[in-house]
Amino acid sequence: MKSDKKIAVIDFGSQYTHLLASRIRRLGAYTEILSNEEPLSVYSSYAGLVLSGGPSSVYEEGAPLLPKEFFQLTVPILGICYGHQLLMKTLGGEVVSSSSKEYGPATLNLVSGKKSKLTEKVSVHSKVWMSHGDEVTKLPDGFEIMGDSDNCRYAFVSDESRNYFGIQFHPEVTHSEEGETILGNFIRICGLANSWNLTSFLEREIDILKKKVPTDKNVFLLVSGGVDSSVAYLLLAKALGKDRVKGLLVDTGFMRKNEVSGLKENLDKLGFDLTVWDESSEFYRLLADKSEPEEKRKIVGDQFLEAQSKAIDSLGLDSENWILGQGTIYPDTIESGGTKHSHKIKTHHNRVPAIQKLIESGKIIEPIAELYKDEVRSLGKLLGLPDLWIERHPFPGPGLVVRMIASQETKDKEGEREALSLAKGLDPNANVGVLPIQSVGVQGDQRSYAHCAVLNDFTKDWKQLEDLSIQITNGIKTINRVVFAPDLSILPERFFYNRIKMDKFHSDLLRDADSIVTEHLYKEKIHTKIWQMPVVLVPVGLRPDSFGIVLRPVESQEAMTANFYQMDRDILSRITSEILKITSISLVLYDLTHKPPGTIEWE
Repeated sequence: MKSDKKIAVIDFGSQYTHLLASRIRRLGAYTEILSNEEPLSVYSSYAGLVLSGGPSSVYEEGAPLLPKEFFQLTVPILGICYGHQLLMKTLGGEVVSSSSKEYGPATLNLVSGKKSKLTEKVSVHSKVWMSHGDEVTKLPDGFEIMGDSDNCRYAFVSDESRNYFGIQFHPEVTHSEEGETILGNFIRICGLANSWNLTSFLEREIDILKKKVPTDKNVFLLVSGGVDSSVAYLLLAKALGKDRVKGLLVDTGFMRKNEVSGLKENLDKLGFDLTVWDESSEFYRLLADKSEPEEKRKIVGDQFLEAQSKAIDSLGLDSENWILGQGTIYPDTIESGGTKHSHKIKTHHNRVPAIQKLIESGKIIEPIAELYKDEVRSLGKLLGLPDLWIERHPFPGPGLVVRMIASQETKDKEGEREALSLAKGLDPNANVGVLPIQSVGVQGDQRSYAHCAVLNDFTKDWKQLEDLSIQITNGIKTINRVVFAPDLSILPERFFYNRIKMDKFHSDLLRDADSIVTEHLYKEKIHTKIWQMPVVLVPVGLRPDSFGIVLRPVESQEAMTANFYQMDRDILSRITSEILKITSISLVLYDLTHKPPGTIEWE
């Protein structure tokens, strides 16, 4: 495809870079991702240029930049977040560290009486998604303010004569309610409306797979039973033929209750050539005393490779004639620091060093690595995957390993005092504690490892709980997550820390709780309303020798952003009551954190 029929996304390290490219594709224009170090002739050959967000500050030494000549190009330019700030600063504006950082929902207010091609058919007041700690304080010549938010005067600026646009928010995430309209307008400004679709991707990917996999080699696919690996299998089978694709399901000992037998039965119906390999005892041995999230993921990734090697030998397969296949998708690569300037949020088990080395040597094939979850589901429909299978909630490759929080005990008394002050200002009945553990989050495209605030059940108003959660995570640096305790009107004076081991006993506790939740989701017919619902075991209880369960239901499409799901309180009470019947579980918590600042998984 000629460059002048494409839009280039220039990557400055945002975790949303590939989501941005994917979203533009789904809106009908083909995109490619470029670095900030290409020759000007390359940039000028595209029909439009989008500057991504990123974790850097434009005024800092070593921040990724573009030459001033770049901004003399005559093609349309859209700067987003960091890209917006870079556009402003390079052309003579000013950018400073903001005193009112924004992570989460905000309202874009378009300036009355002004019209922009970028916001055609966009509401005067539109909900958008912010994730920034810097802000523009002065505009370059030729730019006008076209929209603001409560905490950002220059939320949307433009030079309409040159088709240069700068926006502080992220239109690519689904939480920006009219973001698709804005991106669709930019596509039209570039003259590329309706020039690409997912069917085109499928045709192109089949051709690529036929060329990538030599005719004398076959693919051995690591299967989890989820949507990603199922679609990867169907795509490989369509491109290469079923006889050239075999599946391996590794039983790590950290699967869900009855998951292995159920998956084997369902995958057989889809025509999978599947081998189940029981490696649980080895995973328990290697992980038993581990607590650090990155170390746990590395062990899982390395042991997956070891299990694959054992299985190949056992099945009599010649490893020289087989290529390893994985159902890796974009969020896995981006959160692992998969772009030049990106900040690592977490290392996905499909991106540990041993697997990265195989990828670089051409020994791993990843047929859906350019897609996000919503695209994978759509591709699954094109490939004939049944709706029931497509509706399955995503389940992480490492399984329950990342849902058993074995963190060491740490306390945050100062954060607790600050959070309590915020809560009392909202409602005198509100109370706040802080869990004596930390979990992974993401703020401003950077990884955070911080504490979790706990609210008592002081209100049945979800909006009030949401507002307080946002205030706490925006205002207190040491807290990146907020939960509340359903039906617990008074918080305990202290939470008991009780160490979790990565063993069968503790994974069985989590399996039982997870099974209860899954049963209720289907019984209440809300499983399709919830995109994913991690059930997490934490080393915190209301009494000695007991633990807590965190419920983390979210609404999302592509996994890069998410809202917590506002569950019917009667259903939540029934789930809570039944989980508390499990011996050794004394506390149930409900996660109120959007993504960002909290990742969907706790690790």
